[in-house]
This record gives sequence, C-alpha cells and structure tokens, in this order.
Amino acid sequence: MKRGELVFVPSPGIGQLVPAVEVAKLLVQRDHRLSATIFIITLPFDNKITTYADSLASSSSSIDGRVKFITLPEQKPSLEGNFLTSLIEIQKPHVKKVAAQFAHSESGPEEPRLAAFVIGMFCTTMIDVANEFGVPTYVFYTSSAGALGLMLHLQTLRDVHSQDITELKDSDTELMVPSCINPVPAKVLPSVVLNRDWSMVILDQFQRFKETKGILVNTFLELEGHAVKSFANSEIPSVYPVGPILDLKGDAHVGSSDDRQGEDLICWLDDQPPASVVFLCFGSMGSFSEDQVREIACALEQCGYRFVWSLRRPLPKGKMGYPGDYTNPEAALPEGFLERMATVGRVIGWAPQVAVLAHPAVGGFVSHCGWNSILESLWYGVPVATWPLYSEQQFNAFEMVRELGLSVEIRMDYRRDVRAESESMVCADEIERGLKSLMESGNEMEMEMRKKVKEMKAKCRMVTMEGGSSYFYLGQLISEILDGMQ
Repeated sequence: MKRGELVFVPSPGIGQLVPAVEVAKLLVQRDHRLSATIFIITLPFDNKITTYADSLASSSSSIDGRVKFITLPEQKPSLEGNFLTSLIEIQKPHVKKVAAQFAHSESGPEEPRLAAFVIGMFCTTMIDVANEFGVPTYVFYTSSAGALGLMLHLQTLRDVHSQDITELKDSDTELMVPSCINPVPAKVLPSVVLNRDWSMVILDQFQRFKETKGILVNTFLELEGHAVKSFANSEIPSVYPVGPILDLKGDAHVGSSDDRQGEDLICWLDDQPPASVVFLCFGSMGSFSEDQVREIACALEQCGYRFVWSLRRPLPKGKMGYPGDYTNPEAALPEGFLERMATVGRVIGWAPQVAVLAHPAVGGFVSHCGWNSILESLWYGVPVATWPLYSEQQFNAFEMVRELGLSVEIRMDYRRDVRAESESMVCADEIERGLKSLMESGNEMEMEMRKKVKEMKAKCRMVTMEGGSSYFYLGQLISEILDGMQ
C-alpha cells in the first residue's frame, strides 16, 4: 500500500500557519495513507508563532502521529534584497535535508514516501526543492478565490502587457478582472502591489504559481462560484476550493494570559439579548490612532447599541510587531466614556474572536476583513460591516459588499499605513451610519444581506460534509497526489 508524506512550508505569520495546520489535519484525517510534516518559519518579532508552535509540540500526537511539526532555526536573512524572501530562501537546506529522508526511504512499503510539497504563497522558492526530488508542488492560498484571481490578473498585466501596477496608486481607474463580476476599483487593490519596494517581489511569487501542480484555496464553490469557475479555462494549474478551513477551537491562542478575561466576557454576553451586541475587532495587527479611537467611541455612544470592542494600542513608529493592550484604556477614550457606557458595552484588549462570534448575543461584526475573520463570521452567521486596514483586506471588503452582497460598508478603501505621518479619518457620523446598517434591517437591501448571511451559514457546514463541494475537491486532490506517486 502506498503511503505518502506531504511536506508543508507555510508562509511566516500566525494567519498563514494556522490554516495550513488545519488543512494538513484535514488531509490526513480524510485518507489514512497520508501523513504530513509541517515546517514552521518564525519571525523575529512574532512571539505568537513561537507560542503556537510550542503548544503544537506539547499537545498529544496529532491524528495518530501522522502530523509532525518542525520549527526551523531562526536565522538572520541577508541584508540584500527583500527581507521576507531572504528569510524563506535561507531555510531551503533545512527543508531539503528532512525531505530527503522521505524521498530516499527504503524501510519498506509501510513507510511513507515523499508525495508532494504544499507551500504558502510567499514560499515559491521551495518549488526548486520539490523539483529536485521530482515531486509536485501545491500552493495553499489562505485568502479568497477572488483575491487569487485579482493577483494573477495583476501579474499578467505586468508581465504580458508591461503595465506598471504601482502607477494605479490613488487612481480612480477600474479594472475588469476575470474572477470578479463587477469592475474592481484601483482604490481596493492590495497595498503591497502599489508599493514600489514590494510590488515586484509579490507579483513574482504569483508568477511562479503557474509552475505548480495545483492551488488549494480557503473558500468554497457556493460562496465564490464565479471566481472559482473563472479559472476553468485559464492557463493556471487546477484550483481546489477546499474551505472553509477554520481553527474553531482557538488553538492559536492556547495558553493566552487573556483566557480569564475571555471567560468574564462570555459571562457578560450571556446576560445580553439575542443578536443585540455589535463586536468590533480588527485582527492581530489592527490598531488606530487616539483621534480615530475617539471617533469610534463617539459613534458607539451616539447609536447606543450594546457592544464589545477589542481596543489595541499601536506600536511606536518604526517598531515591528503586534499592537498591545492599553494599561489604561481611558487615556485613549473620550473623558467619562467607560463610566457612561458601563452597562452598555465592554472595552477589552485581546478578544477570543471565535467564542464571541459564536455567541447568540452577537448580531454584527465590525471587521478589518481578514479572510479568516470573514469565514468565521459566515460560519456563525454574523453579518459584517467592513473596515479594512492592510494586505488584501480592501479587496475582501469590496468582494463582500459589491460582489457577494454579504456585508455592509463602513469603508472599503480605508488603509492604515503605520509609516505615514497622518492617517485618514473615519468620522463618528460615518461609523454610526455603518453600525445602523449592520444592526438594523432598515431597508430591503439590508434585509436581503442578512438573509444571505443566514443561508451561507448553512452552506458553510454542508460543503465539508460527504457529498459537499469542498469534500469532493479534497477527495479529488488526494487522488491526484496518491496516483502521482512514483
């Protein structure tokens, strides 16, 4: 009996690692002939990865010992070139050494043989390692099929049509993108492709996607049917929508010092009426200036909704890492705000997002529109008001509002640039309008949005079950991997 070993090399970052671990578990659970080794690349400023990696190492054997984890040694990347690509490039010898053990295994038919590499979107240099062993490479793309189509289209514009994508910055241009039904405003393009230092690096990664055997995407056919079908006649490899891939147990926060605060918060939510609370949370990197914080506070006070607000303190300019919690949140809030709103809402630091979204008291989610957060909101049937900050989140907001009709808008094109001297401001009145659209079914469009979100909640669960579309695509992928083994 053939047994196949999958080598996973996820992109650095907790938002990339956690879905990769979950998809590896999914693959080996589905077929007992598969096992996986996951390489963890740490970042100098990211202790979340270290904590998560330690929790994986100390936990009981994953899926009968068929998912193993190797934390790669922390090394200083070259000062020349791009930091991220250098960080991954210097790990190739370590990955090659471990992969060779599976490639040259002669311990008998019961021992797994190297079957394929599964890499993150920034790890395309690992295609070279897979090629040395004569095995295929698959990309696991952790964002949407729509965003995948957008990035591949931008790469084509650059390489085939010689267009300088960075010239689209601050442009009113709209692009016709095959993975989208509506024209895409240049104002929602990811910041990295508009930045001269990063644009070439990022689009070069997508250019190499075409060298792979296939692309796994954390989405499902019923959510992004148009985008998924747009790849059918293109020159890119097979696309496998295998989502939603979610960490619903919150393993990424194992051992968090904030666990007690999370328990207190859930107790408070238990006392609130169903669907009455708006949850404001902007991801692991999300924070605002004190001026913007005060505008949010004014909006919450004006509209009067119950709320849970995850308020994070920005890092000093020039410092790398995650925002922290305020020692004294009152310093950033309008005078007397916490006292006036004591019975209405909770201002907290880190938030147990999955647990909050799962709670029946929560009726709306003001989100930065990270793709993991969007999928979690759909899984629990909680409507979103979009407030993107960075990465591809502006496009995600556009897709959720304009393409899919599954969200309302506070902003779609807001960008948070921590290097800028000043930031654009969303005023309290604009935030209040978005909150009212989110929490009240005031018109037919808002009622239709809520209905769609409720329907998508049911579909999220169906697609991963036997007979569902993602279940089918996962099976197709496994067959291709095992059939291709030498």
